[in-house]
Amino acid sequence: MVLSGTQFVPRPSKNEANQFFVPEGRYFLSHSVGCLPKGAQSTLQESFLGAWADKGGDAWPHWLETIEGFCAELATLFAVDAGDVCPQPSVSAGFSNYLVSLPRNGRHKIIMHANAFPTMGFAAQVLEKAGLELVLIDKAEAADDIGVWQRYLGPDVLAVLITHVHSNTGIISPVSEIAELCRTHGIHSIVDVAQSAGIVDVKPASWGIDALVGSCVKWLCGGPGAGYLWVEPDHAQILSPEHVGWFSHQDPFEFDIRSLRLKNTARKFWGGTPSVAPYATALGSLRALQTIGFAILRSHNLALKQTALDGLDPEPLMASRPQNCGGTLCLHLSDDQSTAFEAGLNHENCRFDRRDNTFRLSFHIYTPEEDAAVVNELLKSVL
Repeated sequence: MVLSGTQFVPRPSKNEANQFFVPEGRYFLSHSVGCLPKGAQSTLQESFLGAWADKGGDAWPHWLETIEGFCAELATLFAVDAGDVCPQPSVSAGFSNYLVSLPRNGRHKIIMHANAFPTMGFAAQVLEKAGLELVLIDKAEAADDIGVWQRYLGPDVLAVLITHVHSNTGIISPVSEIAELCRTHGIHSIVDVAQSAGIVDVKPASWGIDALVGSCVKWLCGGPGAGYLWVEPDHAQILSPEHVGWFSHQDPFEFDIRSLRLKNTARKFWGGTPSVAPYATALGSLRALQTIGFAILRSHNLALKQTALDGLDPEPLMASRPQNCGGTLCLHLSDDQSTAFEAGLNHENCRFDRRDNTFRLSFHIYTPEEDAAVVNELLKSVL
């Protein structure tokens, strides 16, 4: 099998792969938790723990500079302004904060596909007591079919959540097309890039969306807790967050309890005293990946997919073509095939996950080609 139309860039060197702490065995879980870059460990020590030990309370300027560095690295990756990126503790926190800030104008429905990550549905469901209604597009309907989205949109829809890459299928949603459809209906669009940032191009400004949420725990190898919310600059002006704190203020150090003057950007969603350690760790990981090059990461991922599927027909195994899906191979097998494949993966000391009869295997920059070849051999033995 050949991934036609794919432009490959130079393969990563062994030295680049050695920049990460990789657990023993064959690691295919980057869609869950990316491996820790060695540079991130040193950044955490220098930017957070070291500053704390040396300066105590005087570490705050250094800590805030670290968080600004985190936002700047994401801004470079997404081709946006760093001031429009707001740190958040998680994807669902950013999503919830955004939803409750929207002006309703008589609208109340939130649309998302049933294959969206469950936390997003939970975040919307709990807001039903605030007058919002979650409507799910049925799992049987294709998430990448613009006609499906068209049928669900109407004058009572407030916002649409678009999952850029679906975690259980690998399907990439046509974000720009869905966003354009939303605009014609006066509907707000927000995109979840948790499974795409770092492995698939994410360019929110060119997509024409209103907001974006994501985290660094997966392909960006930044660990849990380093979430983010991007809001289109003009759109941010009309939003009224319900959960704010002194870092939402235009001047956090004004210290006038009677003066609430929110920032005019996404940073109005920042809230109270921020965590620092997650963003210090993620800053180190972002810098490490930026040095290696995200284009090299994507090319390596595509090459290993080709190795894993060499000589096989991907049609019955995958929901979309390998070059048109996210970084994870989501392989759908029969009951008997699943039993044999899981046994083979365990025998080869592979770290993977299985949801029903779908196996999820991710190839990152630290994944050697021989690991993908093992997957290929196992697949051939059970199909």
